[in-house]
Amino acid sequence: MEFSAKQIAAFIQGEIVGDENATVHTFAKIEEGMPGAISFLSNPKYTPYIYDTQSSIVLVNKDFVPEQEIKTTLIKVDNAYESLAKLLNLYEMSKPKKQGIDSLAFIAPSAKIGENVYIGAFAYIGENTIIGDNTQIYPHTFIGDGVKIGNSCLLYSNVNVYHDCRIGNECIVHSGAVIGADGFGFAPTSNGYDKIPQIGIVILEDKVDIGANTCIDRATMGATVIHSGAKIDNLVQIAHNDEIGSHTVMAAQVGIAGSTKIGEWCMFGGQVGIAGHIKVGDRVNLGAQSGVPSSIKPDSVLIGTPPMEPKPYFKAAVMAKKLPDMYTELNNLRKELKELKQQLNK
Repeated sequence: MEFSAKQIAAFIQGEIVGDENATVHTFAKIEEGMPGAISFLSNPKYTPYIYDTQSSIVLVNKDFVPEQEIKTTLIKVDNAYESLAKLLNLYEMSKPKKQGIDSLAFIAPSAKIGENVYIGAFAYIGENTIIGDNTQIYPHTFIGDGVKIGNSCLLYSNVNVYHDCRIGNECIVHSGAVIGADGFGFAPTSNGYDKIPQIGIVILEDKVDIGANTCIDRATMGATVIHSGAKIDNLVQIAHNDEIGSHTVMAAQVGIAGSTKIGEWCMFGGQVGIAGHIKVGDRVNLGAQSGVPSSIKPDSVLIGTPPMEPKPYFKAAVMAKKLPDMYTELNNLRKELKELKQQLNK
């Protein structure tokens, strides 16, 4: 499909600078632009590319002022990145969706399947499971007994949803994710460790995204809950009885120990580790590789292990680089002081 700058500007409420009849049919990064593509500029680091890009249209923020001539057509918007997201969503929705149940899929007789559902080859749908309208389940995905999945969900290949778990509406679960495996519960005995049965479930509320190979453990009792709008990246571990607040986002390799409560609108960088049985308040931002041993107040911006405010953390990081030289200098000063004392004693 092809769209003109005039049509795009009307959709995202932008202002055209250049040819309103310029047309595009694909997307491209600004540094890899090509004729017929639309790109965007929101990070000032990429500004030099706008003067040479071959893209037919570029989205820019309204405050962008070019320093030299620009050949491409610009569309000025309040937020170029958000506008790009809207266009990508429109592009994605325009793609034809898979429908129908493959003859090689297994669906238990007691399962209830909604309308306009797609179930791919070798998918397994267990007893008493409910699949909502317009949901897509790709090949080789396992949906256990008693699972409830809402409307307009998308489960990619090789997803595993264990028995009795709940998935809301408009959720996306990527390949290899495991929803509802046993929590890591063992009782130490003189002979080793006795397994503690994990009889709870996992609940994903509406519009939750789960990345590839992420694991969300079922609760020992009750539920592990991911609240609406949360976005979880690849290779994240969320342990039993955790609660993740609405619209919280986590980058890859975050690990959260059991029975921890994470607030709303939090942002965690990659490889953040959080101890169990603590509470992280709303709107907490944690830099990559932070280690959190205790509870954190709302509206905190922290980094490091244990976490501290960014300014002293980076000051300490700079000082750490100087420690070898400082150690050498200290030893030299000790040596000089010793020699001075010896001279005074003489």
